[in-house]
Amino acid sequence: MPYQTLKDFDIKDKTILLRADLNVPKQHNTVTDTTRIDRLKPTIEYLHNAGAKVLILSHFGRPEGEQNPEMSLAFLTSILEKQWNIPVRFAPQCIGDVAKDIAASAKSGDVILMENVRFHKGEKANDPEFAKALADLGDIFVNDAFSASHRSHASTVGISAFLPSAAGLLMEEELNALTNALETPKKPVLAVTGGSKISTKLGVLEHLIEKVDYLVLGGGMANTFLYAKGVNMGRSLCEKDMKDTALEIIEKAKKVGCEIILPKDVIVVKDLKENAEHRNASVDDIGEDEMAIDVGQASIDYVNEKIRVSKTVVWNGPMGVFEIKPFDNGTNAIALCVKEQTLAGQCTSVAGGGDTVAALENADAADDFSYISTAGGAFLEWLEGKDLPGVQTLKPSETKNKKTGS
Repeated sequence: MPYQTLKDFDIKDKTILLRADLNVPKQHNTVTDTTRIDRLKPTIEYLHNAGAKVLILSHFGRPEGEQNPEMSLAFLTSILEKQWNIPVRFAPQCIGDVAKDIAASAKSGDVILMENVRFHKGEKANDPEFAKALADLGDIFVNDAFSASHRSHASTVGISAFLPSAAGLLMEEELNALTNALETPKKPVLAVTGGSKISTKLGVLEHLIEKVDYLVLGGGMANTFLYAKGVNMGRSLCEKDMKDTALEIIEKAKKVGCEIILPKDVIVVKDLKENAEHRNASVDDIGEDEMAIDVGQASIDYVNEKIRVSKTVVWNGPMGVFEIKPFDNGTNAIALCVKEQTLAGQCTSVAGGGDTVAALENADAADDFSYISTAGGAFLEWLEGKDLPGVQTLKPSETKNKKTGS
């Protein structure tokens, strides 16, 4: 591994500063999706059972450096205890005398949730003094928040300048899955990329055509490429000002041997609403008053043919307006094909970013992909080929192991 992992350290009786992502969806103090909490459980259990003292650092919402009671992490302790089956204490500060006293009182196996790091302006500014104040609480820094690792913040990057640093079990699992999907994949590699705009995923597209054999485009993004090729898109969501960019990407893909797969047919409507009157039309048969909102059956069949010969599938974004039924059909049908191939051991499948998890859960396919990333922005930046600051800083050469000399 190019980075140190949690298991590289003797952690018994050590105080571990664990950066987690507990920025979970909440309604009336109830967590509506515990996925991020559940994914953290193996790391918590490992640290607890090994006799470490665990101080959890996390952000919640965007308090912009102000103490905001509505964004306190205090409400989470009972939920964490229930999901992890381990006692969890709460510290009302993450730095300062109160935090120091609580850290000093911790015993082996204790798990303590520290208050929101974003209550301090030094967090987002990656201020060295704030990072050192955090580091002074512990012996080893463990980053298990891949989803926050595209940010150069004090609790993801700055703290590692003062402590020996390691990837947590979840971070390690994520990095292994992503490396296997694009850096050292079994070929052929197919990527599915959907969404409304190519302008927001330009870097992703340009990186993927260098890495994959087949690039399947869906949603408004596909509409823009079709428009660039001269197709009348009627009232479809389409970035007409990105025509030249789309044509450039098509030419680059040809040069590197990547097949860009665009819809052959689409589902069109005149009014976008649930169970709206619709028809399956060839892309050459879209009316002036119609909108393309999903891929048609011929497109599904062709994409699924390519999936069946692929050994690696990377998925980011839906094929259409999956939130409105029955216009989730294209996304569902293609996702189920990936699910079948994965369960049959014919391919490795990795997905993440934006609406992807919701789309795959809607298709009843999420549980059977090889790996689902809960990261949004970090997953997209990884798809762009960018180095993530919170991952880079885990590399031993970039870590000043001051406290333990490890």
